[in-house]
Amino acid sequence: MPAQTISPNNTHSTRGRKRAREGSEDTIESEELEWEWIYSTDQSEHGEDEGDRKRRKVATGSKIIGARYGDFECHVGDTVMLKADGSNGTWVAIICEFREDVDNEGMAANFMWFLTEKEVPNKERKRKDFYWNELYISPSWDVNPLASIDGKANIMSLDAFLSSYPSGKIPRNSPDFGKTFVCRRGCNTRSTTYTDEFVWEEVYQNGEDVPALIEMVEKGTKPTRRKARAQSPPDGDTYLPPQTPTKTGRNSATTPKSKRGPRSASKKLEFTPLATRKLSPSQVQASPFQIARSRLHVAAVPSSLPCREGEFSLVYSHLEAAITEGTGNCIYISGTPGTGKTATVREVISRLEEAVGSDELDDFIFVEINGMKITDPHQAYSLLWEALKGDRASPAQALDLLEREFNNPSPRRIPCVVLMDELDQLVTKNQAVMYNFFNWPTLRHSRLIVLAVANTMDLPERTLSNKISSRLGLTRITFPGYNHEQLMKIIQSRLEGVPGNIVDADAVQFASRKVAAVSGDARRALDICRRAVELAEGDAPGDPMTPSKRAQDNGVPDQSRRGRVTISTIKRAINEATTNPIQQHLRGLPLTSKMLMAALILRIRRSGLAETTLGETLDELQRAATFSARPPPGMAQILPGLAKGTQVVGRRSVGRPMYIHTAALELVAAGLVNLEAHRADRSSRLRLAIADDEVKMALRDDADLKAMGLTI
Repeated sequence: MPAQTISPNNTHSTRGRKRAREGSEDTIESEELEWEWIYSTDQSEHGEDEGDRKRRKVATGSKIIGARYGDFECHVGDTVMLKADGSNGTWVAIICEFREDVDNEGMAANFMWFLTEKEVPNKERKRKDFYWNELYISPSWDVNPLASIDGKANIMSLDAFLSSYPSGKIPRNSPDFGKTFVCRRGCNTRSTTYTDEFVWEEVYQNGEDVPALIEMVEKGTKPTRRKARAQSPPDGDTYLPPQTPTKTGRNSATTPKSKRGPRSASKKLEFTPLATRKLSPSQVQASPFQIARSRLHVAAVPSSLPCREGEFSLVYSHLEAAITEGTGNCIYISGTPGTGKTATVREVISRLEEAVGSDELDDFIFVEINGMKITDPHQAYSLLWEALKGDRASPAQALDLLEREFNNPSPRRIPCVVLMDELDQLVTKNQAVMYNFFNWPTLRHSRLIVLAVANTMDLPERTLSNKISSRLGLTRITFPGYNHEQLMKIIQSRLEGVPGNIVDADAVQFASRKVAAVSGDARRALDICRRAVELAEGDAPGDPMTPSKRAQDNGVPDQSRRGRVTISTIKRAINEATTNPIQQHLRGLPLTSKMLMAALILRIRRSGLAETTLGETLDELQRAATFSARPPPGMAQILPGLAKGTQVVGRRSVGRPMYIHTAALELVAAGLVNLEAHRADRSSRLRLAIADDEVKMALRDDADLKAMGLTI
């Protein structure tokens, strides 16, 4: 039988509406499609509504043999596909009967299921000779609404399939693609036993074959009922489809019954069906530890942004004024990583969009350009043009189109807000990208508002000439690092409402003070607390991963405090964060390598750029060592410029610090830094290959670096 697909409706609704075109200004004709029963004496009765038709069918003894939805029809015995929940794919089943679903007050059907190889319950007894699109018929069924039907399926034997498709594959352009399956065995879900191989066309043809299929699958024998079916059943015998109780958790099936009395108990079928395939998923309640971990994740969106109310008001007022007045503006937002810059801007945009939805503010376009997510800074032109017009263009074409757009007046132009995050990554050799995005808001007709987010306060002055940067007229907003009280407030706001009170207030204060002393990075504080919750969850009583030993044997100081985040739990989390392999390797580096890594961190902090040169890093190192109170004795050999005289080797004076160059190449080999062309020249570009936080955590307490003035 050819496979069919329902075109009007593939959703879980039992009705689909399609509105006809408007015939006049006062009336709109509409046609409503819904599932309709097909009765055994179904004929075209015009002039009768559905209620009259049903009453007449019942009065004449008609029974339901099918259902109709528009041009799609399905009958008892048809093999159909049902849309499964989640990633379960598509289910295939045989329609055994149609019925009114009393629980859901809708039209439903009783479906007998096919199994895929992955759904066979016993892994040890799975067959290894299954075909790629093979299904097993099983004696298991459930009641589901008709709206879950997703079209008809085509079941055939392996020989018939290979005869139709000699290559064993169905072309993608074929109407049977994804709807044709092979069935040559049955599988008893209770014992995971299989029937002998059969020919599907000989075993099954219509709905009356369902009882024989059930008996064959249950007994696991060859199908022999074809001879019995050659004779008509005696008068009075009536084959009934499987009956499924809808309010119990177990499904049962019986063999066909006769009016002359029940058959012997030996022929009664009893089996354990598959797990009930209901379309509504069950809800699983999360534990307090799971709730706390999800809320402490850095990617979680909090309901509010504490400790940033002043910065929020500034950004909101500037944006609202620019959108209302239809003028351009450029707001430069700076601050160290983890101080809430991007989160605050996104919250402001969300509030402005709510104001637009309530007709309190004019509409605007918002586009976010993240320097870390594009491979070339010039791609920012293409992203901005696509946000404005919806058309794609190359960076060169987009630049030309944007120049024309912003230099020409347009009374219908909608203000555009651009968030340029990670601005440090958009720095180019001639600084054209940064200059254009800072210059376009100053044009009279642009109505462009740029929010530039960077980690340093003076990035425009360092990358652009003083003449250009002074003409831009940036609005500057600085986000200072969080102190320990603000970090406490942030963490406590995330944990508010978590049941069980599993995190101690002293633990939150301890984590906040530790992070505030290093960087004031809220993300680092959240990561430490989240890891502490994971450790506490592992120590919770009754946890399968917790060994049943005494508290002192487990390293937990107080048995009564297990399952809670305490100061000791925070210490364990901090130790894990500071004893990873990278930081251990950094602490074990030679002094020269440590000096170079510290100088690179200081140079990045001073310039605000993630990339510098080896010469600038050496200058930073020499500057720090010059002003140190007590230069180490071997510094004259490492940096010849600190020595009173120039070292002379033979007739050649040593003008380059060879020890530092060797250390740079060793750091490149270790994967800690990236050096251009692996050449230790002063003009070679240099950048970290690891996170700067790793270097800070590893070298911040190094006594030798502190003595040299290299405090990071």
